[in-house]
Amino acid sequence: MVLLSFDIEEFDMPFEYGKDISFDDQISISRAGTISILDLLDKHQVKATFFCTVTFAENIPDLIKRITDSGHELASHGYYHSDFKVEHLRQSKLRLEELSGQKITGYRMARMMPVDEKEIEKAGYTYNSSINPTYLPGRYNNFHISRTYFTKENVMQLPASVSPLVRFPLFWLSFHNLPLWAYKKMASWTYNHDHYLNIYFHPWEFTDLDDFDRFGFPGYVRKATGNKMIKRMDEFISWLKSKSYPFGTIQSFISNIK
Repeated sequence: MVLLSFDIEEFDMPFEYGKDISFDDQISISRAGTISILDLLDKHQVKATFFCTVTFAENIPDLIKRITDSGHELASHGYYHSDFKVEHLRQSKLRLEELSGQKITGYRMARMMPVDEKEIEKAGYTYNSSINPTYLPGRYNNFHISRTYFTKENVMQLPASVSPLVRFPLFWLSFHNLPLWAYKKMASWTYNHDHYLNIYFHPWEFTDLDDFDRFGFPGYVRKATGNKMIKRMDEFISWLKSKSYPFGTIQSFISNIK
């Protein structure tokens, strides 16, 4: 199964590069990108999982309704994107359930940072997808962690997909910077080896991030964003469908493997 997931959040990433961005712009940029994502999923009639912060969800009630009405899964990405307290685990689950009318079973920590699995279980989640099992300087050093799903503290762990052997990450930056044919080849190798593909993106990737003065992003972050990203994702989903790879939500995948 292909597990497309999107971390939809207030667009606070410019702060990491020393740039200011208003809260209204954080919401409007991520909102525009989320609409583009939903339009693509509608076009191809595939289901995905949306990990959403409470802050973003409270500002896009119409899109939360569209996500749930379309049969996608809503999961928690925390209460805020740049602030975390243990109590946010339970609080975000309850608030997202209130906003969506859906049971929230999954969690992904902002920026794929470590999170206490005992606290995940105590908060009532059944799965956690917060691990990128690769090495990325300054961010991750997870070669010691299983690259495929496993259970810890009674919580299903679903790491982001990396290739067999060398653990090349198939996350959003790879999608932007590799030639699409090369990314497809890595994705096919991984899918055929693991029998599933768990890859994640963000709504702001689907908006134009080329303005360096405004966002401060280096070339490898802003490459192939906006309309180029929409076109690239459209082609990628078409290719996956041509391979007859089935799509599904993370919760449906976990239900099938238990």
